[in-house]
Amino acid sequence: MNKVIMVGADVHDKNILVKVSLGKEQPREKSFANNCSGREVMYRYLMRMREQTGAGRIVFVYEASAIGFGLYDELTGIGVDCYVLAPTNITRSVRHRRRKTDPADALRLLEIVRGHVLAGNELPAIWIPDQATREDRELVRIRIDVGKKIVVLKAQIVALLNRKGLRKPAEVGKNWSVRHRRWLGKNLEEGMTQYPRSRQALESLVRQLRALEEEERTLDREILALSKTHRYQPVVKELVRLKGVGILTAMVFLTELGDLSRFGNRRELGAYLGLAPSSYESGERNDRKGHITHDGPYRLRKVLCQASWSRVRTDPDEKQVYARIVARNPKKKKIAVVAAMRRLGIRMWHVGLRVQQEEGIFAQVA
Repeated sequence: MNKVIMVGADVHDKNILVKVSLGKEQPREKSFANNCSGREVMYRYLMRMREQTGAGRIVFVYEASAIGFGLYDELTGIGVDCYVLAPTNITRSVRHRRRKTDPADALRLLEIVRGHVLAGNELPAIWIPDQATREDRELVRIRIDVGKKIVVLKAQIVALLNRKGLRKPAEVGKNWSVRHRRWLGKNLEEGMTQYPRSRQALESLVRQLRALEEEERTLDREILALSKTHRYQPVVKELVRLKGVGILTAMVFLTELGDLSRFGNRRELGAYLGLAPSSYESGERNDRKGHITHDGPYRLRKVLCQASWSRVRTDPDEKQVYARIVARNPKKKKIAVVAAMRRLGIRMWHVGLRVQQEEGIFAQVA
């Protein structure tokens, strides 16, 4: 059997702590700065160790985080077998959760990779998106984040007006309609004259809101242009035919999921979306279902929720299914909403997978 160097790494913004072991040997602990020069030192250390031990492979694992996939790219570029693990799929004891340290995290990852190399255990590795998908994600994700900031600003504006007793009259209608914005402008001119500092604060919030709304429109135009590229246009064209699904929902779905063929069935997709119920079973007790797991990208659940409400309002069949589920348990309408989200996600997957395969969109991606 060829010798294998195994590495479990706890990666942070400023440093990387690794536990390195050759086979079943006692692991060595090393720490490196997480910058270009520090990572280069780490790579030289691993290459030198491979030469000295005559190992045939180096297997390196670390947990997925906000640092992205740059470390993965560098390691695979020098011939290291690198895997990025899903933190939610790594089992940890209660003791470990209470005494969580970097060395303990690195050792736990080393134990996982040892089990994979020496015993053939399955790694809880995530799918690594290609560079184009990563780039497209950045644009779509920032659009979702801008939308969240707009919601927060609107809530701050309404709260400030309420604190000053300036509640909108009934004839104004819904918040942020054209009439509501006119009423808001009138309050800026007249209603806040006795509150000079609060008026300045309100003016600041309104300026921020207008700037973000303009940025949102700019990003929408850029995402629309992206949706018309060869990589997305055939799929988006089919997805937007589904009621409730717009350009943004389709693009969030495609950029977050990438290659749809990596899901073998709808259960795998539902689990990835975090729309599968959690399960509790012990001893002789029957399997009990809890709340959904909330695993996977929250941005995708957000747009699926919005699209599902639109479908319930506009699609008679969807409305009938929603009403039937609500009738079973009127006090827990969220169950019906989650079911609608899951159905929509699965339908979008079927449509998108068919088009991706027909167009060969991911066939050329290694």
